[in-house]
Amino acid sequence: MRIALDTNILVYAEGVNGAERQAAATRILRDLAEDDVVVPAQALGELFAVLTRKARRPARDAREAVLGWYDAYLIADTSSGVLLDAMELATTHQFALWDAIILAVAAGSSCRWLYSEDMQNGFTWRGVTIRNPFAD
Repeated sequence: MRIALDTNILVYAEGVNGAERQAAATRILRDLAEDDVVVPAQALGELFAVLTRKARRPARDAREAVLGWYDAYLIADTSSGVLLDAMELATTHQFALWDAIILAVAAGSSCRWLYSEDMQNGFTWRGVTIRNPFAD
């Protein structure tokens, strides 16, 4: 079963927001088979931005962190079709465009779950259900 990861899972695993969140994210990732994980390219871009802006890491270090994720998991790109779907989600379901892109990528990658702490837990769209793995 394929699972897509939202940016916050990656951010926490990188140690942003404290050791407790990092340990929780690491446990979540450890329980997933690498071949089942999809990381939207959008999430990698957001990760880079968080690492350089919020965590104040040098761009070189942030790039290395992003490349580590890039090498570890399947990366799903944002296509023109994904953008159209995301705009529909933003219009119909009031998602922020950037979150909608991640959900649309998850659906296009045949994921059953999108792990996210800050999207609508339990919301299902095109066979993908958003799940807050920290709520368990």
